[in-house]
Formats: sequence, C-alpha cells, structure tokens
Amino acid sequence: MKISLLQQMYKDVLAGIPLARESRHYSSLMNLCVEQPPGGDGSCHQQHLPPTAGGTGSHQDSDMSDVVPATDDLSRSFANMSSSFCPREVTLLQLTLIKMMVAKAESQEIELHTRQKYCEIFVLLLKEAKIDSKLIHLLGSDDRLLSHMASQSLASLVYFQLKEEDAVNVPWLSFSLAALPGFPGVAGLPGCLWALAAILKETRKDAPAARAGALKKLLAPLDAVLEGFYNAILLHHFDSHHYTSPYSEATNNLISFIDLLEALLVSRVELEIPFRCQRILFLKVSYILNVISSSIPYVIKKKFILLLKKCVLCKSREDAKGGSLFLQSPSWCEDMLALSNVVLQVVNLTWLNQIPLSGKSSYFGSSETVPGHDSQGASDQTALRALSLVVLKALEFKIHNSATEAEIKGDFESSMCQVLMFWRSHGKPSPAGHHCEWLSLVFMEQDDDMWEAAKALLLIYLKLDRFRRGVADNLSPKEEESWQFLVHAGGYNPHCIFLFFLEKIAFDSTVLLDFLISSETCFLEYLVRYLKLLGKEWPRFVEVCDHFDSRHGALHAVCSARQSCVAGPSLQSAVCAAEPRSARAWAPHNCPVFTARQGDNGAAERSRSDSLTRTDSASLLAPLQSLVNYDSSEDSEVESDGKECLVNTKQLPSNNEGEVRRRQAGCSCRDDDRNSRTSEVSPPKLKGSPASSCWTRMASPDNIAPLRVMLYKSTKCLEELQEAISRLQRRNLFPYNPSALLKLLSQVEKMNKSMNPQ
Repeated sequence: MKISLLQQMYKDVLAGIPLARESRHYSSLMNLCVEQPPGGDGSCHQQHLPPTAGGTGSHQDSDMSDVVPATDDLSRSFANMSSSFCPREVTLLQLTLIKMMVAKAESQEIELHTRQKYCEIFVLLLKEAKIDSKLIHLLGSDDRLLSHMASQSLASLVYFQLKEEDAVNVPWLSFSLAALPGFPGVAGLPGCLWALAAILKETRKDAPAARAGALKKLLAPLDAVLEGFYNAILLHHFDSHHYTSPYSEATNNLISFIDLLEALLVSRVELEIPFRCQRILFLKVSYILNVISSSIPYVIKKKFILLLKKCVLCKSREDAKGGSLFLQSPSWCEDMLALSNVVLQVVNLTWLNQIPLSGKSSYFGSSETVPGHDSQGASDQTALRALSLVVLKALEFKIHNSATEAEIKGDFESSMCQVLMFWRSHGKPSPAGHHCEWLSLVFMEQDDDMWEAAKALLLIYLKLDRFRRGVADNLSPKEEESWQFLVHAGGYNPHCIFLFFLEKIAFDSTVLLDFLISSETCFLEYLVRYLKLLGKEWPRFVEVCDHFDSRHGALHAVCSARQSCVAGPSLQSAVCAAEPRSARAWAPHNCPVFTARQGDNGAAERSRSDSLTRTDSASLLAPLQSLVNYDSSEDSEVESDGKECLVNTKQLPSNNEGEVRRRQAGCSCRDDDRNSRTSEVSPPKLKGSPASSCWTRMASPDNIAPLRVMLYKSTKCLEELQEAISRLQRRNLFPYNPSALLKLLSQVEKMNKSMNPQ
C-alpha cells in the first residue's frame, strides 16, 4: 500500500493495460495531499469517498471493502514510505498520471471500456475529491516544477470536463477571474497564465467543428478581464529593480504572459469574429513596442520580437486552409492595418536604433561564452531577421491597402531608409555598395524568413510599379531612369535580389528544387510571382545581368593586372574607384537617395552606376548541399554532364544551422586601399580585350560572350530546374501539379533563346 501501488498504476496506464480494481481505489491513489489554504486546519482534504450517484463503483466497493484501504490509510502509507520517495516526488507522479490518463481517455486507440474506466476515475476526482481546487492551490507553490506540472494537469482536466459535460470548471474560472485583475499582488499568477495557455492549446487537439464552441465558452467570461490584464502588465514600470533579473517573479510573469498571448493568437483562427482578448495584441501593439525598447532582460525582448514576427507572418497555425480563411477575415485586415501603422510610425522615429541586439546567448542554461568563442560585438541574427520581417511585412500590408502612391510614399521611403541603416549596423558582412544584396546577407541562414522577406519586397515593387504606370501608360526614358534609380537605392529591385541569391548558392538548381518541394517556405509563391514579372521585364533583367558582369569584369581586370604586373597603381585605383556614394546618403532623418532631383539625368546615371558596381572580390558562395540526389531518379543518358560548373571551386559542407559559407573563386582579387579612391569611372568593358586565365574559368568561351556570364548562368540554372521538375513529374515524384510553373519556366527559356539563337 505504499508507493509501489502508484508506480504499478503508472505502468499499467502507460502500457494501456486495463485497470483491474474499482475506480474508487485508483481515485484514492491519485488524490493529492496538499496543504490546506489559509483558514483551514492544515490537514489534507482527504475524506472517505461514498459511492457516486448511479452506483459508479458501488458494486465493487461492497465486494472489496476488506481489500481496498480508505483514503486516510493511503495518505498515512504515503507518509510512512521510504525516504527515497519524498512527498514531492509522489505529487509529481500523481500529476503526471492525471495528464497521461486524460490523454489516454481521449485516444481512440485505447479500448472503450478502458476509457470509460478512466472517465469514472475523473468523475470521482472532480466531484468528490475536489482535485481541481487542490491543483489550483498548487499553482501558488514556490516550487516552480510543481506549479508548472499542476497547471498542465489542471488544463487537461478543465478541458476534459468541458468536452464531457459541456461546462466550464467553476473553481478554475473563479480563480482566473480573481487572479488576473489582482496583478501585481496576487500569488500563483504564472500558474494561472500557464493553465489558460495550456487549455487553449488543448482545444487544438479537438475536431475542427468543436473548437469554436469550446473557445467561446472559455473566453467569453474572461474577455474583459484579459484585456484589463494586458493593459496592467504592459504598462507596468519595467525600469524598476523587479525586472533586472531574468529569474525574478516579475520576469516570470511576463514570460508566462507572452506564452498566453501566443496561444490567443493561435486560437483566433478558429473564430469568425474573434474576441477582444485575441485582437488586443494587434490593436495595442504600441505597448509591446515600448516594452521591447525598455531595459527589461533581453530574453523577454526577444520573445516579444518573435511573437510580433508570428503575427505578421500568419504562422500561428500549420493548416493552410485555415490560414487562408484567416487572411480573408475583415477583423484580420483591420488588425493587421492597425499593427502596420503603429510599427511604421515608430520605425520612422528611429525606434530600431533603440533596440540592442547583442544580448548574451544562452548555452544550456548558462550565459557564459563557450571557450574559444568570442561573441562580443556580435548581433543576434535571429532577432535581427525577426525585426526586419516585422517592418517589411508591415510595409507590404500598408502598401497593399493603399489606394494611391501619395498615401504611402513618404512612409515607405523613410521606413526603408531605417531598415537599411539597421542592416548596416548589425549585418554581417556589409556589401560593398549594392543595397539589394542586404537581403541575402541578412536572411541567408534562414530559408523561410528569406523568402518571406523576398516576397514582401517583390509585392511592394509590383504595387509601386502599378501606381507609377497608373499615372502614365508610357513613361519617358527620364522617368524610367529615375524609377530604376530609386528601386536600386531602396534595395528592393527584384532582379538584383534574385541574382544575388543565385550567386550565393553558386547557381545550383537543386537548391531551388529543394525549396519548391519543401512546404516550410513560401518559395513556390515567390517564384511564380517573380517569373511572371520576369516575362514582362525581360530587357530590364538582361540589363541587370550586364551590370553584374561589369562588376565582375572590374574585379577580373584588376586580377589580371596584378598577376601580370603590367598595370601600375593608377589602373587599379581607376578600376576600383566606384565606391558608392549612396552608402553615405542613408541618414536617419534625411535620405537624399530618395529625394534627389529627378531631372539630373547625369547624376542619376552616375549614382545608379555606382550602386550597381561592387568592388568586393568574394565572388561566389558555396552551393547549398542538396537534400535529395535528384539525378538518381533519371536515366543515365540524360544525367548532368557537368558543363554547368563554370567556376573552379570546392564545395564546403554546410553546418547544422544551414549557414552558407563563403568560398574563394578561381580568381579572388580585392583592393585593400578602397578608402583612398579619388576618381569615379565606370568599370572597363571587356569586349575586345584579351581574356585572362581567371576569366576563362568564369565563362565557357564556346557558348557565351564575356559580357553575358550572369545571364547565361542564371538562365542555365532555371533551365536545369525546369528539366528536373519535368523529370520528377514524368515519374509521378513531384508533390503537386507543376504545370503552371513549368509554363513560366518555358517562357523564360524561349525569351533567352530569342536573344541567343545560336
């Protein structure tokens, strides 16, 4: 009658073995022995349990009264057990049993009579043993493990009772209604927040048809109280000494509240008309922005930043169908517009500059740096990407819901100015001149974030271009030149962004195929939109490719000069003199790169040439390792012959974080005396000049002209992608119908061949 009975019960439930004894015996084993709340006699709430109405277990009670001990006897046996099992461990085992039995009772894999037995035990625990009141009392325990386990067990029981009886647990609801308005002087607040968040998560395990009804019963009585708690906790004085330690009670309250906000965000997709407590995060996002810029511990700032990222990316739920309905909701559009307006307003007030991103990382519970690893001065790239996405998605949504360009032009230019400065302050390493390269440098380590950011900038470009063409169908060359200058300076030219990405994966089509097959990124949506744009702007794409070739041509010219020792310092200085002035133009309150006179064609052309010319010598990055060997699915006669390998490089394996490492190209040249340049000239054209040995390795002389290297590589990559998709489709190995995508890729191939009929 000691701990062995409880352990045996645990083993039987875990293995799915039917419980042989009557329900009352097991409810007595699981009944908690906790201290009486103030006002009691200090003893446990243990008593002899009479048979339930209707005879639940009454027949067995009469037959086994001599075998089954009374509840008081069980409590005494627990008190007298071996010292190796302290009361805390017994309580933890009981809490674990409650949660596990609820899961078993809801599982269709368990036999019906076994599930019915579990339900009988829960009826006894709730109706007679008042297990819910005891769990609520444990929420205020100083033992955080006990408090957390009690909140999880309470959540399971509350939701189980809601489904079985279609009623909310009264003790839990009364406790929540009293605890939330009592902030900050109430005990057990983190447990209250944990329990509510866990209950909301339990609803996701139910059938979709039953979720809405359960959420309405849970949140309707708590709606006003939760909004008041939101205002109280986020308007608290965060600069006080209570928040200096990440382990303080005040900090614990905030972290628990963030988890609850995330659960509320996830649950709003189930309701056509969400509750106010599910919308408050959007409608009063300024409170969270103030918390992020305050002096609270960095771990809380980061959790709030990641929560905002989930808001703007709509990644609260994996169900794509539910997400699409979510986006169509009028309340969602209203909430996202409110969030976007506030975010852009504070960003334009240099809010991003107030957020330090150099907090110490946590190494398995320690804040100490790993020996030999210097993290001083390094920025938190996860938070950097999250904040960037929040701003970019806010811009996308604001522009999408604007009727005219005049509504958003000022905010857009100022916000992009702040984002580029933010990337320059925290990014690694900074590009030599082209703002469009920042996207791949900041987001390359996180695939899903990168394509969300690229899609946002692409949609922004499309909407602004639509505004521009709506004013005049036929734009003059001067207006077209000014538009292209602003797009490059703002860092959102879609062709540059796509080419920089291809460059960094070494034009490896299997990487693109991996992204298309994966359901974890929005690359398919991005690629379809971009290919449609490419069909309309093919001449512009070719022009951007030529600028990339000019950039590389300057580097290889310097390389040849240094190797042959023919040219002196003056040539090197002239070739690398294109240090972009646009990098100096991004000031916090004045962005002349957007406000430069549009009538000065010469100045615009020079600035554009500057921004499109890069003097950094690291030419390519290692290709990402393909997730699948797609060549293995094709016949041997159509396997790759290796002609696409135009660069003599060595592939480096990626680490477990998916980071793409830079590699040295066959010719790597760098001018270390960049700051001493005094002249501005365009890179020398290679047409008519002898090709150096390193340039020969960059291009296949039989197929392309020197100035068409980027065009050849990019279109070759897309052609290989088209062939791979077609190959998999023929074998029924592609996960969806790629017909529309193949049609767009075929269109690109035709446009390329029309330029190069040979």
